[in-house]
Amino acid sequence: MHNSINDISVVSKILRGDQAAFKLLYNKYSKVYLLICLRYVKSRSDAEDMLQESWIKIYNDLKQFNPSKGKFIHWSKRIVINTCLQKLRKNSALDSFENIFEIGLNISTTNNAIDKLSLQELTKVIQSLPKGYRTVFNMYVIDGYSHKEISTILEISESTSKTQLLKAKRFLKGHITSPQFDAVNSYA
Repeated sequence: MHNSINDISVVSKILRGDQAAFKLLYNKYSKVYLLICLRYVKSRSDAEDMLQESWIKIYNDLKQFNPSKGKFIHWSKRIVINTCLQKLRKNSALDSFENIFEIGLNISTTNNAIDKLSLQELTKVIQSLPKGYRTVFNMYVIDGYSHKEISTILEISESTSKTQLLKAKRFLKGHITSPQFDAVNSYA
């Protein structure tokens, strides 16, 4: 559990010029934030670049952190997610979603299969999603954005966001419940 009061005192020290205090925050949250970055890109190297960019932004924007509006982890996590999305957009990694065929089926993921996965295995499966699916899946399921927010950020329609999420769930369900996946994981 991340102690918010401790984070506030560390942030205060950083703002007073204590450079060693920043290392405390970095060490406390970097592993979590690297996992967030890895959800958006497949390459660990790219994820590490995104993480570094995120920490630079966090440091530069630290004066804007307001403890009365929320915890440091939530504020800084938003910066990490936004950095990932900006980097994807900048590198033209997001494909145009507008002309994708819409499917109205409701697919639920098999909970038993997901429960058997470790965090690393689940991250790896999410990384196997095509870029567009992965981005919408991460934003909606993991990061808690609404379809309206996703449509605004990614500049796509809400229905396209919903379609991408549906296709991501189908893709994940197909991979997680496939016999090949079970065989691979039984030897892991």
